[in-house]
Amino acid sequence: MTDDLTRNLDEYPAWRATLPQRPLAGLTVLVVEDSRFASEAVRLLCLRSGARIRRADTIRAALRHLQTYRPGAIIIDMGLPDGDGAEVIRTISRTRPRAPVILGISGNPENRDAALAAGADGFLAKPIESLGQFQHAILAALPPEARPTGLRAVPDDVIVPDQAALRDDLAHVAEVLDLADDIAAIEYIARFLAGVARSAHDRPLEDAATALARNRDGGTALAMDMARISSMVQDRLTAVQRC
Repeated sequence: MTDDLTRNLDEYPAWRATLPQRPLAGLTVLVVEDSRFASEAVRLLCLRSGARIRRADTIRAALRHLQTYRPGAIIIDMGLPDGDGAEVIRTISRTRPRAPVILGISGNPENRDAALAAGADGFLAKPIESLGQFQHAILAALPPEARPTGLRAVPDDVIVPDQAALRDDLAHVAEVLDLADDIAAIEYIARFLAGVARSAHDRPLEDAATALARNRDGGTALAMDMARISSMVQDRLTAVQRC
C-alpha cells in the first residue's frame, strides 16, 4: 500500500482558512466512505463550508486518487469493503509529505481509539450532520499557521442528506443479503447497515444489524437475523421510494 501512495508525490499545497462564513473555502477533501448516505452528508457539509470534495468508496479507489491528487483533508471510514480503515490511516499518516488533516469516521464510537492510534488527527462519529462540529474537526487538526485568526461564529446548522442516497444504500444491502453466503460478507453488511441505520437515526434497524454481527457465526439465530433484516430493509426501501 505504501508504494502506491508514494508514487509521484508532490508537496501538499499551502492552504489557509480565510473566510469566516466559509472557513474551508479552497480546501479539497477526500472522503473514503462506502455509504452513499454518509458521503452525501459530508458533501453537503463541504459545500456549506466552501470546500471541494472527492469521494472514494474503496481503499483501491482512494489509492488511485492519491496518486494524482493532493487533498488538504482526508476523511476515512473505519470499515471499508476491501480492508480496514485503520490500516489506510496508518499508511497515509506515515507517508511524506503527510496530508495536513486525516480524520477517521465510524458509526461505532468505540473505533475512535483505533483511528487515533493509527495516526488520525481526529475522529467524527456518525451521523455526521452538525456543520459546526464538522468545521471544527478539520480546523482544529490543521497546522497552527493554517488556522483562521480572530473570532469565528460556530454555526448550529444540521445537515440532512437526500433520501435518494439512503435508498441507494438500502438497495445495496438488499442485494448483498440476497447473495451473502459466507461469514465475511455477512460481517461486512452487518457493519455497513449499522452505520447507515445510525446515520438515518433508525434505532430498530441499527439494533437488528448489531444482532446480525453478534450472531454471524451461524446457526438458527443467524438465519432468523438474516430474515428479519431482509424484511426490515425491504419495508424501508418501500417507504423511501414513496417519498
